[in-house]
Order: sequence, then C-alpha cells, then structure tokens
Amino acid sequence: MIDTVTGPVVQPFAAQLKAWMDQEARYQPKLSGLRLIESAQDNGLRMTTKMRELEVKDLLSLSRFFGFSSETFSLAVSLLDRFLSVMKIQPKHLSCVGLCCFYIAVKSSEEEKNVPLASDLIRISQNRFTVSDMIRMERIIMEKLYWKVKATTTLHFLRFFHSHIQEQLDTDGRKVLSIERLEAQLKACHCSFVFSKLKPSLVAISLLSFEAHDQHHPEHIGKISEALKCLQKQLNVKDGDLVSVRELVGKCLAEYATTKCSRPNGQRLRWIISGRTARQLKHSCYKFAHLPTIPESGF
Repeated sequence: MIDTVTGPVVQPFAAQLKAWMDQEARYQPKLSGLRLIESAQDNGLRMTTKMRELEVKDLLSLSRFFGFSSETFSLAVSLLDRFLSVMKIQPKHLSCVGLCCFYIAVKSSEEEKNVPLASDLIRISQNRFTVSDMIRMERIIMEKLYWKVKATTTLHFLRFFHSHIQEQLDTDGRKVLSIERLEAQLKACHCSFVFSKLKPSLVAISLLSFEAHDQHHPEHIGKISEALKCLQKQLNVKDGDLVSVRELVGKCLAEYATTKCSRPNGQRLRWIISGRTARQLKHSCYKFAHLPTIPESGF
C-alpha cells in the first residue's frame, strides 16, 4: 500500500523538527548512487547529471501545465532522485521513470478529481511508451522504494522554517521573506543536480539565508539573522556548510535566470493534447513558459 503525503501534525517546533530530521535521513537519496551518475561520461550509454536535470525541468513544465501544487513537483523530484540513486537505468528509460515518479506524486498529493489519465500524460509529454509500460515501471519504482512515498522534502522544511521565523517578526518584518518567491527559488534548485546530494533541511535554511542576505531591509535583517542563527544551531549546521550551500543557491539562481537555462532545448515544448483533455484543462495552463520566472518581489 502506498503511503501518502499528509500535512504536518501540530506539535511544538522542537518536537516536529526532530521528527522530520529523523525521517530526512531515511529518505535521503544514496550518495554512492548519485556519485555514479555524477561521474558518468556523456556518451549516451549511462545516466548523467545533465539528463537528470533536463528531465526535472520537463516535470516542472508538466506540473505548471496542469496547475499542480509545489508539493507534487517537490515530491516527484524526491522520488526520481531516490530511484536513480539505487537503480542503474538506461537513458532511454529515463522519460518513463520520470513520468512515473511524477504520476505517483500526483496521485499522492493532488485531489482525485484533478488526477489525469496516464494515457493523457503520455500524449501530452510526447513519449512513445504505453500505459502498460507505465504500469510496469511504476511497480518497479515502488518496489525499489519499498512502497514508501511519504517523505519530508525540502519544501516541507522550507515552509516549516519560514513559518517559524515569521512568528518572531512584526508585521512589516514578515513582508521581507516571501514564501512564494522562496518556493519559486526552490523549484530552480530542484532543477540542479548538486542539490540532490544535500540534506533537504540544509538546502531549506540556505535558501532562507540567501534570501535574507539578498534583501535590503536593514531595519529587519537583524531580527531575521538572529532567528536564522538560532535555527542553524538547532539543525547543528556549521557556518562553513551554510556559507557553501548559500553560494551554491546564488550560483544556481543566477544561472537559472539566464536565457540559455530558461530554454534548455532552444525552444518551448509543444504540448500535444486530445480534444477531451483540452476541455478539461484550465485556460491558464497554456500561458506558462518552459521554466517560470522567479518573482523579484514578494510584496
């Protein structure tokens, strides 16, 4: 039976943090498997970091096309990285694996009425495999992940930390850190392989730290920095590690903002859909570019 993603149980911050930190270690992709991908040569015979990054960008496009939640996309990336870290797959199977991870995440996070048919997903994503192929691959993925879909993702930590910091600020101070902007930045980081090797909690606090340093609100930055410092101590994160990952975040967001990164294949994907599917989709689904622009201001 698939365990589904549920909202956090209301309990004291320290207790919730400990529970999520314990779960984080159990659902972290295996570093040994990720390093094999990282060391692979780009000869079309083995999975590479570039292939994984392009697949995640396609999943982001699909997620925005259907109007799915950030939870769905973040979970899909988590499932994909966990599977790739334990299985050596051939590049020709990556699109099927990616779409299956996405479909598992959709069925786990979205309302049943919003879950599309597998056949529509295949057609829209322009893949050539069949529904039967998806069913077989989905079962393989679930077996290799021991049927454990539920995981504490970077998004969970980001929202959790953001809410905790907001509680310590006044009304004006709460406008400095926009959760919408932070989530958009996280999606960009998900598209970069380097963050797959890092703990979700570390990536989350690094995003918050980067955003706090990037904003120019001297009257509030002191209080935010104090809250971040306390959080860093609770996470037992070293200053050097935080600075290093914060720099990675800055580099990733700078690259993401370039035209080349926004159009990795040199053109927008051409979605192919049936008339029935088109009638069921929201009109806003047609307005998104391949990768969304990160908002410059949260207010």
